[in-house]
Amino acid sequence: MATTIRLRPTDQAACIAFLRDLVRIPSPSGQEEALAQRLAEEMERVGFAEVRVDRVGNVIGRVGVGSPSGPKLFFDGHMDHVGVGDPDAWTREPFGAEVEEGVLFGRGAADMKGALAAMVYGAKLLLDEGVRLPGELYVVGVVQEEPSEGLAMRWVVEEEGIRPDYVVLGEPTNLRISRGQRGRLEVRVTTRGRACHASTPDLGDNAIYTAARLIFGIELLAGQLTVNDPVLGRGSIAVTQIEGSAGSRNVIPDRCTFVLDRRLTLGETEARALAEIQQIVHREGVQAEVVVPEFETTSYTGHPLHGREYYPAWLMPEDHPLVKAGQRGVERALGARPRLCVWSFSTDGVYTMGEAAIPTIGFGPGEERYAHVADERIRLDDVLRAAQAYAGIAQEVLSMT
Repeated sequence: MATTIRLRPTDQAACIAFLRDLVRIPSPSGQEEALAQRLAEEMERVGFAEVRVDRVGNVIGRVGVGSPSGPKLFFDGHMDHVGVGDPDAWTREPFGAEVEEGVLFGRGAADMKGALAAMVYGAKLLLDEGVRLPGELYVVGVVQEEPSEGLAMRWVVEEEGIRPDYVVLGEPTNLRISRGQRGRLEVRVTTRGRACHASTPDLGDNAIYTAARLIFGIELLAGQLTVNDPVLGRGSIAVTQIEGSAGSRNVIPDRCTFVLDRRLTLGETEARALAEIQQIVHREGVQAEVVVPEFETTSYTGHPLHGREYYPAWLMPEDHPLVKAGQRGVERALGARPRLCVWSFSTDGVYTMGEAAIPTIGFGPGEERYAHVADERIRLDDVLRAAQAYAGIAQEVLSMT
């Protein structure tokens, strides 16, 4: 039976100090090197058996409290964060890690450096107490999750060759167990026209006007999406970017490109979503290119990364053994059975569960509503509670029969 263990006061203080260090280190996507160094340093300091940085910059820490012949459990947390946005919207320094009345403020606090700190100290709990697990526990800090979720985790599994049997994502859940999310598809639509001088627009064919007709049809489509999963709800569609191309601002544009964010619920596929857009193009009788773009970038190590902008929906059954074990682990550590939830945003689970079919759940400190906003914040007590819960989850999950 799993043992209930508690963070000592000295470890509580060390965990909070570590979290403040993480928040003070800016780590936008593609610039995670300093954060990765600090994470690896703390893993080594608390006694992880093995810590290494792979070719794309992911930090892979093997805790060393279990049997290599047993199942593997990943605690997965991303090291990058979104930009600050409008600095004037912040009432506190975005990278100041200021603490007021038990709440820490700063970019990345909830999404998701609070979980990274808690995962490391949850592992330290197991190390300090001499807990032996019938399997191996890894804490993995991944790069570039914000622009392309699942991309770096795919690298760990398929290129580094470390395939977990179970994954716990540390995205904010307010100490609940998340069992899934809608998927995401990025679509790029390009219309073509004919350029001419803007003083004689009738001589040309305005590609922006053509795009506008399609956008109006897409706005109508948004209210007509019929697939409605009882847990994840409906899909959605929104135009998030538009750009016209012309020789100057007094030339009728001959090209216009707009980008769609299409959220996919269970039962909706990439093919279905693209067909819906093509139907609008056909109905309007225009020429337009509809594609799913490739995400291409270079990691801070200089290694190229790329993948298609398609991220499938996924949902764990409520009675799945991993879900139940996660609940037992949290209840043992915190004294109350956590509620179940799903995320509204997208996570690395699009790869681990959505593509690789690796059973995946989410558990993390912080509230989803504070992700990506000005004055992002997290309750310090929740970080400490999460550390204890991660230790409990590891014990329960790796002891499943």
